Amino acid sequence: MVANPRRWRRDPDPAPGPAGRLTHPLVRRDGRLVRASWEEALDHAAEGLRRIRERYGGQGFGLFSCSKSTNELNYLAGKFARQVMGSNNVDSCNRT
Repeated sequence: MVANPRRWRRDPDPAPGPAGRLTHPLVRRDGRLVRASWEEALDHAAEGLRRIRERYGGQGFGLFSCSKSTNELNYLAGKFARQVMGSNNVDSCNRT
């Protein structure tokens, strides 16, 4: 089998350009995503995690980390799940 060079495409920058990337955080208000400050977006995320913990306890939260992350990042993720969220539901794809 021979490759067909006419089908090859040379793309020096395969990452999407600035038009395809978010440049500011978004939060959902009344079912719509609206622009927010970083402080507001982080407060919104923290409140969502707090509601989950209060409503379901530690069993309502699970964390799946990636083996391609650093050991330090995986350690911090596990620490967050256990100490902050009160959950032992932590797993990773290290077995693959």
